[in-house]
Amino acid sequence: MASPLALTAEALLRRVEWTVLRPLDGQLQGDYRTLFAGAGMDFRELREYVPGDDLRRIDWNVTARMDTPYVREYAEDRELTAWFVLDRSGSMAFGPQGRGKEQVLVEFTATLARLLTRGGNRVAAILYDGARPETVAARSGRLHVLRLIHRLQQPHDSAHSPTDLAGLLKASAGVIRQRSLVVVVSDFISAPGWEAPLRLLTQRHDVVPVQIVDPLESSLPDVGEIVLEDAETGERVLIDTGDRAFRERLRALAEQEQDQIRDRVRSCGLDLTTVSTADDLVEVFVRLAARRKLRR
Repeated sequence: MASPLALTAEALLRRVEWTVLRPLDGQLQGDYRTLFAGAGMDFRELREYVPGDDLRRIDWNVTARMDTPYVREYAEDRELTAWFVLDRSGSMAFGPQGRGKEQVLVEFTATLARLLTRGGNRVAAILYDGARPETVAARSGRLHVLRLIHRLQQPHDSAHSPTDLAGLLKASAGVIRQRSLVVVVSDFISAPGWEAPLRLLTQRHDVVPVQIVDPLESSLPDVGEIVLEDAETGERVLIDTGDRAFRERLRALAEQEQDQIRDRVRSCGLDLTTVSTADDLVEVFVRLAARRKLRR
């Protein structure tokens, strides 16, 4: 099978429409479209809090006066603007040939962008490859999705570029002014400190954090001695994968780091959607739809 990055934008989008969106139409019967409905800023009414309401909509002034929690409700917009905040730094180059983490990022973005534009919504993107973030303006339609895919397929120099996720999120908060759906796609391999800007984004926007991972990042096979290179620093190290104790330490460390990432995202009031390079995107979107439906 050809690598998604080796396909034309049209070929990749057609494949996504046939292998992902078509099965989703059958499995979810169109219900997933309402899960990304716009949340407008026009105030409608105040009502008492009920379990399951979004805590970010609590009106603390009214709650203090009435001595019981009240939430603010808003009239929903028919149309939605979605922003994809896309991490294309060095660590995203990891993964098997033909479907590494960056390839999965392209497929995931293409799928969700087309899903949204089919409903008349607009999509935009902020691309980050370790240098200055690049903005793709918000537009609707299939042609715009093709242009976004084509832009993502262009070569970029992310070698030895450490991920500054905090800086990317801060820059996004400055660019995205109107309330939007913000989909952050990254492997979250970054220096600590990105929780605060992520929390800031959630105060104004509907944020969906998506983590792209590869199984080999947490579980190495026994293939003897190999040289590994850090994609973000260029540092090389010789390791013996035949050392069972080393493999166990690596697995434990990877699990610990993953738990920390999940806890940091949860501290922002969000659920982390994890997508593996081995995952079927149909199953990924079914899980995502179920999770968003449960939160609503």
